[in-house]
Amino acid sequence: MRISLRIIAIIVLISQGLNPIAGKVLAGTLDAASVLDYDDSWAENIAANLDNLIENDPILDYSQLGLLVYDLTADSYLYGYNERQRMRPASTMKLLTAITALDKVGPDYRFSTSLYYKGQVLGGVFRGDLFVKGGYDPLFNGDDLAAFAEAIVRLGADTLRCRIISNQPVVSTSLWGEGWCWDDENPSLSPLLVSGDDAFIFRLENELRIRGIILETTRLRGGIPSDAFQLSTRSHTFRQVLMRMMKHSDNQCAESMFMAIGMSASVNSLIRSFGYNPDIYYVADGSGLSLYNYVSPELMVRMLRYAYSQPDIYEHLYAALPIAGKDGTLKKRMLQTVAMGNVRAKTGTLTAISSLAGYCHASNGHILCFCIMNQGVRRGAQGRQFQDKVCKILCQ
Repeated sequence: MRISLRIIAIIVLISQGLNPIAGKVLAGTLDAASVLDYDDSWAENIAANLDNLIENDPILDYSQLGLLVYDLTADSYLYGYNERQRMRPASTMKLLTAITALDKVGPDYRFSTSLYYKGQVLGGVFRGDLFVKGGYDPLFNGDDLAAFAEAIVRLGADTLRCRIISNQPVVSTSLWGEGWCWDDENPSLSPLLVSGDDAFIFRLENELRIRGIILETTRLRGGIPSDAFQLSTRSHTFRQVLMRMMKHSDNQCAESMFMAIGMSASVNSLIRSFGYNPDIYYVADGSGLSLYNYVSPELMVRMLRYAYSQPDIYEHLYAALPIAGKDGTLKKRMLQTVAMGNVRAKTGTLTAISSLAGYCHASNGHILCFCIMNQGVRRGAQGRQFQDKVCKILCQ
């Protein structure tokens, strides 16, 4: 492979301890062998096309852009533009949540919801306590709730004179996350959910009434004593939650996952392990709904690189990402283009914010990861069109 003056210049910059991606520059890796094996003409062509797009697309006349592309196959930076600027990620925040969760607890972690009892049935009346413990399972549904009701029926009572004690707040509340907008469709942060609804005890009681059970109950919040007997447990795995969370950008799934991994502390711990200072970013939630979230394209790409380097993480993350022109939130994008089927990425949309981050296959067979953040975009379609143009360039 030939080595251009651009690559030589990059090697000089690295030898001087300078950052080769401080601006719109093709950048190399610290690995000299990787630089020598790099297809310079292909890389320069992509850089030139991205330069041309950024210089001429009218979207940048009135909005901001952060962009970083990394060649995973060559282990080399490919293109950067404002990549260190902190921006709001919108739903691409789900990438940080998913990667951290897969790293911390793995794909087989289970969101479990359990039903216990303590007491006895005399003369058809159950006297004692029922205990329900939720584990933020966003996939717990009506069938699961029916199984709980049937388990109670099997105790043999036609009347319940008991307390129902749970780890759900006694008074139903939306429990909004930090920085969420009041007029948005916000998910519940309750540990007890039925089809994403936080009215768990209310719906359980309805299921029991449907089965002819007379209820004389009191709702309380509390824990489960060690001598309580388990009636039923229903659960779903991380890998099941991950598919809905990424393919359909499900905010409830993301927030449940965020709660399960220990919220922002776990994300910040992973950021710190990369040698980055988590204090210069802000992780407010797991879904990207919060207007307080601030990350950078550089951080997002670093997360994607880490996922790629860990086969157990990459396998599940890659399978869950929407495919351009095929499914999920990218089903209607990049249709009939070279990017169709070659881009797997997470979308992100809030008012004035549009973003896209993930992986793609380039024409030379290389796998790339990228992050595109458009801020100050009045119409989301304009941001999406710009991102689609970038993806077409990367896949050509």
